[in-house]
Amino acid sequence: MKALVQDRYGSPDVLSVREIPTPQLKDDQVLVRVRAASVNALDWHLMRGEPRMVRLMGEGVRRPKTETRGADIAGVVEAVGASVTRFEPGDEVFGSSIRTFAELAAIREEGLVSKPAGLTFEQAGALGVAAFTALQGLRDKGRLQAGQRVLVHGAGGGVGTYGVQLAKALGAEVTAVCGPASVEIMRSIGADHVIDYTQTDFTRTGERYDLILDVGGTKSLAACRRALTPAGRHVQVGGPAGRWFGPILGLVETFVVNRFVGGKHVPFLAHRKLADLEYLRALAEAGRIRPVIDRTYPLAEAAEAIRYVEAGHARGKVVVII
Repeated sequence: MKALVQDRYGSPDVLSVREIPTPQLKDDQVLVRVRAASVNALDWHLMRGEPRMVRLMGEGVRRPKTETRGADIAGVVEAVGASVTRFEPGDEVFGSSIRTFAELAAIREEGLVSKPAGLTFEQAGALGVAAFTALQGLRDKGRLQAGQRVLVHGAGGGVGTYGVQLAKALGAEVTAVCGPASVEIMRSIGADHVIDYTQTDFTRTGERYDLILDVGGTKSLAACRRALTPAGRHVQVGGPAGRWFGPILGLVETFVVNRFVGGKHVPFLAHRKLADLEYLRALAEAGRIRPVIDRTYPLAEAAEAIRYVEAGHARGKVVVII
């Protein structure tokens, strides 16, 4: 089968599409014929092996242990393992795993749910990591309640576009902060207020928010604290790039600062959960969230898709069609 693979760390130039063996199916796995898989920041971080700490945490010091990139998936079940009970060949599914930029992927049963009715494979392939990251950041870490004021900083990307929609679905009044090219997109997905960050610094407007979902961490903790209500929470997703520690330094800083400001800043790493995938499927079927797709690429150009996302150009999600 064809897959996007790498033998060493580096730029998108280390990626190539070539033939590799079909994955061997374990008892608890589902073999999926991949139809679409979207790009996440995780893909280019692992491609480069940066921050370097990820190499020491199990990804391989000199070369990647997981040679095939990709974390989101939508496709059709090809075969099931002996202990799988929820799926059978022919079922249309979506979810999250590893090694998904490939014609076939072996996914543990708990990483998949039925594809939402009414969504294309392209759309379902964008409904994974970014969506459950936004959900967990808002609901679990941010403790969002209906009626609260939420600001999504970095709203134009994959996590941000889901953050705006999920905050609305959870009953919040939502302010989206984005670049000028994404202003109309924010309005189209339900943002109550939109701030163009090239024109206005949201931390200096005098407005206060119950929750800030901060995608990318380009503002200091002190600046974000100015924009919080007394009981407000600041949930940071990711952080500034860095060769050795990257977002990990942001987590350390958050722990230290919280000792003095009472836990306003919430460190956050998302985790795939079956219940969250089911929740997202239900919201998508009900039309309460929809993937915002910037552009698509064929598998043969998947390296360019990752290059585009890494450069920070994407508005919403970028999807690889297989």
